[in-house]
Amino acid sequence: MTTPLSRTLALAIALMTLAALVAQYLTDQRANPELAGYETLWRLARYFTILTNTLVVVTYAAIAFGARLTAPVWLGGVTLWIAITGVVYHLLLAGTDGPKTGLDWWADFGVHSATPVAVTLWWLAFGPRAELRAGAAVLWMLWPLIYVGYALTRGHFDGTYPYFFTNPDRIGWTGVAEWTVILAVAFLIAGLLLIALARLIRNR
Repeated sequence: MTTPLSRTLALAIALMTLAALVAQYLTDQRANPELAGYETLWRLARYFTILTNTLVVVTYAAIAFGARLTAPVWLGGVTLWIAITGVVYHLLLAGTDGPKTGLDWWADFGVHSATPVAVTLWWLAFGPRAELRAGAAVLWMLWPLIYVGYALTRGHFDGTYPYFFTNPDRIGWTGVAEWTVILAVAFLIAGLLLIALARLIRNR
């Protein structure tokens, strides 16, 4: 059950995330002025971070305007996916792009830090958790696995892989398989921990 406060904060999260995505688009367009606008969007759409932040915008805008996208499994999944987006970025990727400044810094901070933290806090405060079971953690692995297949397919045709762990040219197909298993297991374990946290909060 949503409340006026939860809907207001959901709208704030949706707008904040949308602003970060727009900032990311503008910085990318500025860095690649030879690309048309739709080409920049298509380029950005190869990244798990961008796609998952877009899921946040759609989900939290729907919550804000009273749509029924508040199923515990879906909201738990969105929370898990965006939280791991932030964690993986800061553990594995943050140092690979060099220092960021200006709008680029704000875009990076928004999609990798502010949105993951805000969504997690919203879920802890307002998220429906009563119906979450261990099987949800298995379902939550589907989105990252679908993404890996998508990234590999795109990379096969355009020769560009968004992350080192999806790049067979860099780490080989064995490396891609190993990293896919590692990430799937990480999502599963994180999902189980999220469910355990949901039960702990509910019991208290």
